[in-house]
Amino acid sequence: MPRLGVNIDHVATVRQARKTVEPDPVWAAALAELGGADVITLHLREDRRHIQDRDLQVLRQTVQVKLNLEMAAEPEITQIAVAARPHQATLVPERRQEITTEGGLDVIGNLPRVEGCLKALRQAGIEVSLFIDPDLRQIEAARALGVQAVELHTGRYADAANAADQDREFHTLAEAGQFAIEAGLILHLGHGLTYRNVARVARIAGACELNIGHSIVARAIMVGFQQATREMKMLIDAAPRRISGE
Repeated sequence: MPRLGVNIDHVATVRQARKTVEPDPVWAAALAELGGADVITLHLREDRRHIQDRDLQVLRQTVQVKLNLEMAAEPEITQIAVAARPHQATLVPERRQEITTEGGLDVIGNLPRVEGCLKALRQAGIEVSLFIDPDLRQIEAARALGVQAVELHTGRYADAANAADQDREFHTLAEAGQFAIEAGLILHLGHGLTYRNVARVARIAGACELNIGHSIVARAIMVGFQQATREMKMLIDAAPRRISGE
């Protein structure tokens, strides 16, 4: 069954709305671990809109499970990642005006920049994943770069307007996932996954990790972070046998 990665960015979003000290994403990470999280994910953006440098430093010292740093392939953030040495770095696209990450990283169109970042991360002993669309060309480019994993962008599946569109996007994810596994890559998936749509994605054959943030943080406001994490973990663990298509 896939591991659950809990993204704590939006805990920091609430804190930064008032430029204060609470709620602390470090506390949220500890509660997520108690709720069964297998991975703690955070995104240190160049504009520092939510997660701050201090958060990464403290989390690296306190998180007991895998720590996954989402980051742009930019020199400043790369230097910070090399110094912090998270267990994994996931390279993502980043635009200042976006509300959240919109689509996957264009590996093919940004090859020199991605290659430079990869070299530095590898030298620091950090595992690397690329957050990409379920596009076979992008998966092939990731394979050629020699990264350990890819995280397929599930946004189009999550945002599908009707059942037919969701079915089509699910099959695209399943087929791309199979292609990634056959290429020797570890398969992660994430973006827009919720308590309502996660079970089907959890069934995709070979899925190793699901990264989920906003839905868990939203649920945590009502029931607490530990319980919200536990509920998501139960949905993933209870998913039927995994499939490559339906």
